[in-house]
Parts: sequence; C-alpha cells; structure tokens
Amino acid sequence: MDKKLTNVLISLLVILAIFGIIMFVFGASKNNIGPFNFQVDQPTLVLRFVFVLLGLLIAFAVYLFTKDNKAWEVGTRQVVWMAIGAALYAIFSFLFNGTVFVVPSLSQVALRPAIAIPMFFGYAFGPVVGFFSGAVGNIFGDALTGFGLSPQWSIGNGLVGFIAGMAMLFKDKKRSMDTVLWISGVLAVLTVVLFFTNPSTTNGMYFAATEPVSLFAGLTIIIGFVLVLIVRFAFGKNEDVAAAVTWGMLGNILGILFAALSDIFINGFSLAAAVVGEFLPAAGPNLIFAAILVPLLVGAYAAVQKQSGR
Repeated sequence: MDKKLTNVLISLLVILAIFGIIMFVFGASKNNIGPFNFQVDQPTLVLRFVFVLLGLLIAFAVYLFTKDNKAWEVGTRQVVWMAIGAALYAIFSFLFNGTVFVVPSLSQVALRPAIAIPMFFGYAFGPVVGFFSGAVGNIFGDALTGFGLSPQWSIGNGLVGFIAGMAMLFKDKKRSMDTVLWISGVLAVLTVVLFFTNPSTTNGMYFAATEPVSLFAGLTIIIGFVLVLIVRFAFGKNEDVAAAVTWGMLGNILGILFAALSDIFINGFSLAAAVVGEFLPAAGPNLIFAAILVPLLVGAYAAVQKQSGR
C-alpha cells in the first residue's frame, strides 16, 4: 500500500478511534473522568456517530481526488503539529467557550477566538493536521467545559482546519483565493437572506429563551466577510496571509454549516432554525476572529522560520 495513503488512513482512523472511545465508552458514563465531562446524548448517539463518519469520509474523498499532491504527506513533523494544535485548541476553547462571552443563539454558541488555531495549523501544515487539530481539540475542549459533547460539531471544527489546509492543493494561490471569495460570498449572502426571511427564529439560551436571534448575530457573517476581503487585498503582496485568511473563511463557513445542518437530523431542527439559530451566531464571529488573528499567527510563524533560517 502507498505510504502516503497509509499515513492519511491511519490519521483519519485515529480520529475515528478517539471519537468512538469517547462516545461509546466514556460517553455512557454519568460521572466525570477527571476534569472531563464526556457525556453524549444517548438517544441520538448512533446518529451523531454517523455524522462523525460522514465528515471523515468527506475528508478521505478529497484526498482520493488529489492524492498526488504533497499536501497529503504525513510524517513525524505533522504528527507533532497535530498534537500541539489539538492541545492548544482544547485549552483555548475551554477558556473561551461559555466562560468569557456567549452569543444568544439556538444552542450553546460562544465567541471563540481559538478558531484561528485550526485555521492556521491547517494552512501551515496541511489538511490532515488541520482536521486533527480542529476535531480532537474541539471535543476535548468541550469536555473540559462540562456541558457534554456534540461530536458532529467537533467534526465540523475539524473540517474548518481541513479546508483551510486545502490551500496547499493549488499552485496558483491568487486564482484559488478569488474562487474561494466568490463561493464564500454567495454562501454568506444566502444565509443572511434566510435570516431576514425568518426574523422570529428564537434562541434556546436559558437567559433569553423566547428572544429572536439578534440582528448583530445575523449580520456578523457579512461583517466578517468584509473584514476578510479587506485583509485579502491589504495583504495582496503577502500571499501567505491573504490565502490563510481566505481559505480559513471557507473552512469556517463549510465546516460550521456541516455541523449546523447535521442538527436538522439529530435534533429535529428546521433548516431556518439550524442556519439562523446555530450557523450564523457561530460562523459570523469566527470570521471576525479569523480576519484579526490568523494574520498574526501567520506573521509570527514566518518570523520564527526566518529567524531559524528555514
């Protein structure tokens, strides 16, 4: 078997094994395991695992179509970055997920500047590293909060880093960024249209259970898109910064949309409830943080590389 295929398969199977153990072994426990609460809703456990499998299959399908690209190389260096990325994301997700700021939404949605971590790790070290950092980091970060797990959302976070890493698949960065901007812009506009056509969609937070999703939450995806657009052209001569932010935006939109839409099947939400009540309050603030923090991470990494002579 091809070494590249073997390593990609092993990486995805490790993610599957981690999720399987957490969901089916630890998830059934009514007691915390140290500082972690791995409880998963038991009636929907199998369906949630189906979406975990689906997310991994999407990643593997992308690999199969582009398997000759160097972006899929997974060696010792990538494994180290996976562990570092997942650990950093878990810690910072815990610090910000509901402990600092919370956005009124259909379910638990917090301002999460840590989303910049899987975006950066995916762009800098490849889609497999981004997937692992986002998925594994998010599930452990959620477990640390003590609110229980939504594994399909962790896979959605994995797809955020995975898609950010897909920038490596394209030799012409400028052309790929332009395509990504168009796709992201269309998706952002469509979701905002859904927001305005469903103004009475309510959030499920305990402190505002009957209030509709706020105008700010509904429009943050457009605000974030504009900020990413500014970064894209302001850093036109620095393709790494521009590409990292642009691809991170697409990863955020598609990854969080995957998670939100899964709740149509898992939690019985309507399309409007999933998109307006979950996707927009989560994906919008993420884009704002992407536009601000990803350039800082890319710049810091470039400075370290230059100093080390790489």
